[in-house]
Amino acid sequence: MAKTGDGIRVDIYDQQYTIRGDLDQEYIQELVKYLDGKMRTIAERTRTVDSLRVAVLAALNIADEYHRLKAQHAATTKKVEEIVGKCNETLDRVISDAS
Repeated sequence: MAKTGDGIRVDIYDQQYTIRGDLDQEYIQELVKYLDGKMRTIAERTRTVDSLRVAVLAALNIADEYHRLKAQHAATTKKVEEIVGKCNETLDRVISDAS
């Protein structure tokens, strides 16, 4: 990864891209490493050499990961809200009994 006047130059699946924006360079490097790794894993698993096909399959894989994590986050948030609600009910009872 190299910083240029117009952005940050990165290599993803043996192709150079210039990334422009306000993202931190280290974060961009993490994203690039993750995407490049996904693409290489998919190319190896599917024995596909077409970079567009590999990119689309990587995008689908990442979208699947995202939606699974989003659902997991929603389920965890719901459980936490239920626990907080029960704690609030218990506190309300304790306060009422103490009065």
